[in-house]
This record gives sequence, structure tokens and C-alpha cells, in this order.
Amino acid sequence: MNNSRGKLIVFSAPSGSGKTTIVKRLLEDPSLGLAFSVSATSRPKRPGEIHGKDYYFLTPDEFRRKIEEDAFIEWEEVYPGKFYGTLKSEVERLLREGKHIVFDMDVVGGLNLKRYFPQYTMTVFVQAPEFAVLEQRLRARATEDEDTIRERIAKAKREWQFAPRFDRILINDDLDKAVARAKALVKAFIYEKPIR
Repeated sequence: MNNSRGKLIVFSAPSGSGKTTIVKRLLEDPSLGLAFSVSATSRPKRPGEIHGKDYYFLTPDEFRRKIEEDAFIEWEEVYPGKFYGTLKSEVERLLREGKHIVFDMDVVGGLNLKRYFPQYTMTVFVQAPEFAVLEQRLRARATEDEDTIRERIAKAKREWQFAPRFDRILINDDLDKAVARAKALVKAFIYEKPIR
């Protein structure tokens, strides 16, 4: 299945676009043979999340120490005091194993990762069919207070503008169809030559 060098497939999107659900469905498909790159974060663990599986959960101070140690390929303070980043050690481990790696990351992080491995990375921007649908999805979660929802909506509006900078845009208007399109994109990328 693997080419001589593992490829990196980045799924990025504003909150509420469905990227995490799409990535989970891709990982469940054994024919793709993808490995998941676990990101580090300083945000608190949500119920049911597991350290080392969903994220590497670090305190803000631990995260800052790792920044000083140059331990990240990319990192960002996504919200005040809430850091997210991709550990070099995680990506190197998966590439040593010859895996194709899938990433579920924020928009700026996805573009930064592409700069680190330009020839072997495909970036996919997952987008709701229109912004009003995205806002509706964020509100329907009912997991956050109104201030947090407003903060997420404002951030999503900024991130929406980044879509043209990605290699592919995947419209998530129907989840099953979006997953099928995502699988087709991944298969085409794995078997084609590196991006120039």
C-alpha cells in the first residue's frame, strides 16, 4: 500500500465544518491505511477524551517549554491561553513506520505544516455549504456558552477567507457524500507523484 515515502494529508476547517467527523471516518477505512497524527494542546480535556489518543494534553507552561525546545513543526495560540501544535516527534515516528499521515488541524496550522513538507503534503479545506449553515451547526452543539460561540463564529469568519490557499476545497453539504469525496482525494494523492 505505502509508497517509498509517507504522505501527509491535512484536513483543516473552521469549527463546525465537520472535519473531525470526516477524518474519523477516513481512519475507520482500512483500505486507506492512514495513521492519525495526535496534536498537542493546552486546552482542558473534554469528557471521554484520552491523552495520547485524542490529544497530548499539556499545561500552558509545558506547551511553552516545548516551544522553547523547538519541539513543534507548527503551533498556534488559537484562543488566549489555548495552544495547539504538531510535535516533530509524532510526525517523525509515523514517517519512520512508513505511514501516510492524516491531520485534523486548524486552518493556520494546516498551511504552516504544508510549508514544512511542501512536496509530500496535500491540504484540504472542509467547508460548510454556506456560512449560515456553519453558524447553525456551532449553535446546535449546545456544548458552549454564548460568548464562546460568538468567539468561534468570529474566528470561523476569518478562517473562511483562507480556503483558496488550500490544495483542495471539500464542501460538506451531505456527510456521506463528503466522506466519499474525501476518500477519493486521499487515494488519488497517495498514488500520484508529490505536489510540485
